[in-house]
Amino acid sequence: MAQLVLGPVLRHVDATSATVWVETDASCEVTVAGNRAPTFQVGEQHFALVVVEGLEPGSTTRYDVRLDGRVVWPEPGSSFPAPRIRTGRVTRLVFGSCRAAKAGGPDQRTADKLGPDALDAFALRMKDWPEERWPDALLLLGDQVYADEPTPRVREWLARRRPEPAGEVVSFREYAELYHESWADPEIRWLMSVLPTSMIFDDHDIRDDWNTSRAWRAQMAGKPWWRERIRAGLASYWVYQHLGNLSPAELARDELFAAVLAAGHDVQPLLEDFAEQADREVDGRKSTRWSYRRDFGRVRLLVVDTRSGRILDGPERLMVGDEEFDWIERNAEGDVDHLLIGSSLPWLMPHGLSHFQSINERAAARPGPRGRLAEKVRQAGDLEHWPAFRASFERLSRLIHRIGSGPTAPGTVCVLSGDVHHSYAARAEFAEPTRSEVLQLVCSPVHNDPPWIFRPVFRLSWSRPLARLLRRWADRAGVPADPVAWTKISGPHFGNSVAVLEIVGRKARYRLETATPDGLVGSADLTL
Repeated sequence: MAQLVLGPVLRHVDATSATVWVETDASCEVTVAGNRAPTFQVGEQHFALVVVEGLEPGSTTRYDVRLDGRVVWPEPGSSFPAPRIRTGRVTRLVFGSCRAAKAGGPDQRTADKLGPDALDAFALRMKDWPEERWPDALLLLGDQVYADEPTPRVREWLARRRPEPAGEVVSFREYAELYHESWADPEIRWLMSVLPTSMIFDDHDIRDDWNTSRAWRAQMAGKPWWRERIRAGLASYWVYQHLGNLSPAELARDELFAAVLAAGHDVQPLLEDFAEQADREVDGRKSTRWSYRRDFGRVRLLVVDTRSGRILDGPERLMVGDEEFDWIERNAEGDVDHLLIGSSLPWLMPHGLSHFQSINERAAARPGPRGRLAEKVRQAGDLEHWPAFRASFERLSRLIHRIGSGPTAPGTVCVLSGDVHHSYAARAEFAEPTRSEVLQLVCSPVHNDPPWIFRPVFRLSWSRPLARLLRRWADRAGVPADPVAWTKISGPHFGNSVAVLEIVGRKARYRLETATPDGLVGSADLTL
């Protein structure tokens, strides 16, 4: 008799349909709100993505999960509100990044050395609210799992499975254990069953500094376990995260999803071959586009892959290949009230760090010892954000300016980001003013504890005198003038946090809420 292992996770929701993801321990038929789907097998695990159709616009539909007709969710006696699907406009979006698992496992209630989990705290508060106060969607901007920093429990589990490579997650089953640890927390499991959830990876979902440079890729290729690691990492990402980012119409057109459903046997080799091809760069392009778009009524969310889509072998380093950037530009166009660009990595950094990353890119491209030293600095300092891919930084800036200046310019263009383990808001200004308010909104981490040195470094990096000094250095290094100016309007804020973006007509409100032992406290509240 099949059991529910993980989920349900509510994923894509539009006016009349939704998708719900589950993991089970055996092959079965999964039913959600009267809609059925068979499971597919990946190694030792079984999964299903159920497409729920025929929903009423602007409605609430409570649902349960049935395996071969037997109700398995919600659990009997649950203190959480029933899982439900709400269709309609999205006016409140919760977002954040960098959520490390609790060191003692999902059920631990003792002190956590990483501090309180902000998403967990948000769920605990939200469950006591009436439904009309709930946010409408959740956006997780990378580092849902930390494959390169497994908890002590996972390290012990890995050691029992095999002696080498010690502490490294290399197989699909081992990646699955990371998701089990991260998503099985009861509060998180409930939250993801009621909020439509969009996701994108960042480096720790695969490994720290993933695709930071050509030199990094060469170093990793020399490790005997890396090929298995990248195959398993991207295959597990496709199953646990990417599938649910797609609409029912996109799923119906997806050839890989069709092949998986039609296989009738273990598809792990199929998915891992696909993953290896997706990681490969051929003629300045990648074979797979992980970026995607969601429309929430008059709000468009455009989520950009800033990791796997990087082009590192060409004449210039690109955050996103030209073909994929063309797709981004086409999908940024449209008559909407708000354009939200989800990028795990910030577009606008603290000024000092922004200039230094562009300088480092120039230096690392040099041959000889100076170039090798700059590459070491790049990897040690995580100098891999948009300013470190200068051509892409400038192209994104031009796109945002064009959208914000056009005849159908939205009220706001907001770049939503994480990664940098502190939170802030910045307003962008162009030489030719835009009709839209253009903002960089950052929320990180949800649950992590960066080294203490981060705080003084990030505060210093916003210093105007330091920014002027580094800008002069950038001029001498041949870095072009910035195509955009920006001003910090809130932050830097430290601590485990979640952000809420509230849409009010063509205006928006950004609230940052930071977790404390006594609950969430407001760290920022801005009308945009």
